[in-house]
Amino acid sequence: MLSVTAATPRERRQFWLLMLFALVVIGVGIGLRDPWPSDEPRFTLAAKQMVESGDWLFPHRGSELYSDKPPMLLWLEASSFEAVRNWRIAFLLPSLLAGLATLVLVYDLGRRLWSRKVGLYAAMALLLSFQFVYQTKRAQIDPLVMFFITAANWGLLRHCLLGPNWRAYWLGCFCAGLGVITKGVGVLALFMLVPYAYAAARRWDGVATMGRGAAWRWALGLPALLLAVALWLLPMLLAVHAHAGQPSYAAYANDILFHQTAGRYAKSWDHHHSPLYYVPIVLFSWLPLSLTYPGTLPRWWRRLRERDARILLPLGWIVLILVFFSIPMGKRDVYIMPALPMLALVSGPFLEELLQTRWLRMLGLGFIGIVATGMLATGAYALAAHPKFAAELATARGFTDGGRSLWLLLISIGALQWLLLAALRLRRAGWAVAGGMAVMWLGWGLWGYPLLNDSSSAAGLMAEVRTHLAPGDQLGMVAWKEQNLLMLDQPATDFGFTVPFHQQYVDGVRWQAQDPARRWLFALDSVMGQCVDRSKALSLGHANRREWWMFKADAVVPGCTPNADVDRVGADATDNGD
Repeated sequence: MLSVTAATPRERRQFWLLMLFALVVIGVGIGLRDPWPSDEPRFTLAAKQMVESGDWLFPHRGSELYSDKPPMLLWLEASSFEAVRNWRIAFLLPSLLAGLATLVLVYDLGRRLWSRKVGLYAAMALLLSFQFVYQTKRAQIDPLVMFFITAANWGLLRHCLLGPNWRAYWLGCFCAGLGVITKGVGVLALFMLVPYAYAAARRWDGVATMGRGAAWRWALGLPALLLAVALWLLPMLLAVHAHAGQPSYAAYANDILFHQTAGRYAKSWDHHHSPLYYVPIVLFSWLPLSLTYPGTLPRWWRRLRERDARILLPLGWIVLILVFFSIPMGKRDVYIMPALPMLALVSGPFLEELLQTRWLRMLGLGFIGIVATGMLATGAYALAAHPKFAAELATARGFTDGGRSLWLLLISIGALQWLLLAALRLRRAGWAVAGGMAVMWLGWGLWGYPLLNDSSSAAGLMAEVRTHLAPGDQLGMVAWKEQNLLMLDQPATDFGFTVPFHQQYVDGVRWQAQDPARRWLFALDSVMGQCVDRSKALSLGHANRREWWMFKADAVVPGCTPNADVDRVGADATDNGD
């Protein structure tokens, strides 16, 4: 068992500087934007309805039960709101905290398995990786899943490499269970036991010996995992039983337990890609950490030949995760994100040596140089030449200045990155990479968020809707998206979310006819078809790649029913989240 020495004042200072840097990079911009599609408005709407209704067990999306995901993220968003009372801050807090906690776990594993310096290098490598920061700055489930799986790996590795430590093992299994009720895949952390069994059977260096009579302790990992799952599953099933007279609750349980888990894996219904889909992800989404592959690959191989279990277990687990998610047809880049912290961990022991090499410093400078040049060139070309793509983007986003602010943002980021390259040069290439990535995220959070918020979040669209509603008016939602109901920020009537669009229109017109003087319908342009006289309706303009209208009963063409083809059109325009 490796002993962990007390930290020196300098080491403590380095750790807290790292965490401060992480807090700034990940947290900058919180409070400056609302939830953006595709997933953020859906989760925040469900969390908001939890707070407003008091029903925290069954998430809703409007009037329908929402069964696509377990409620862990929704609970944390709702809890964050109860703490800060501001949705613009609350919806991003779970991802921020998950990202910071993941960095701490990687650092802690690095210091325990090797040294505090290795822990710092590993955590910094993770923090600089594009996918890590990009996802932890978003309010999606994946940062939370990454944290719970990393926490499970932390417990398993402490037990298998530094143990026996049965409490850490049981805690790891419990965290895997929390990952299950977050997105269903938390159990994949237990794949770590496969390379451990291989290393233990062949007596690799660094593998903990459990001794005789350990079988029952190993077996207690399953109850620990099931206990975490039961925290949600048992109350949910009891409540479904209590709602036996309402089929929607039984359908909710069936969908979330079977269709959205094993069914999604075995028969993926969206995001179809080839088995090699993840190759460019590990090469490009994990930049700049992936620049170290030419140096880490031979060093990993050498350590594996020396039978170093500290490398085998995390690396073997990464391979198993990549294989697991490469099997089904449905694939997304975020599926393999939980492997990124373990990649940073096994890279950490070699980073100090590699950063002294000329080839890696050249690659780092080249990477930031390419990013900076791309930013500068795109911004300058769009600003000077007014190309078609720039005009189309400005129209789609509703920019009053033709997109000038966006192009100035790109130019500013690129220019600052080039200044860093010129000032730090090859000798301080590591700092140039860190600074270049920080400049990009700071610019995005402080400038990009406010600039794009109205068009991305539907905040501007729904503010326009509110200006047309007189006191006492009511609004019905037809073919709506989650951001519409969320950003309306006042009560509205919906006619289902998964209900076919043409049926929503029919139900909406029937509802409107009951009080035509005070009831408006908000609808997607394609769903209205020829059934609405647009000369009597209000055009709300373009938002989220769609055209929106609102109208009263006098604009409705009597007896007209939209063709069912509008459901296909609407589906084609739907944001596909997962």
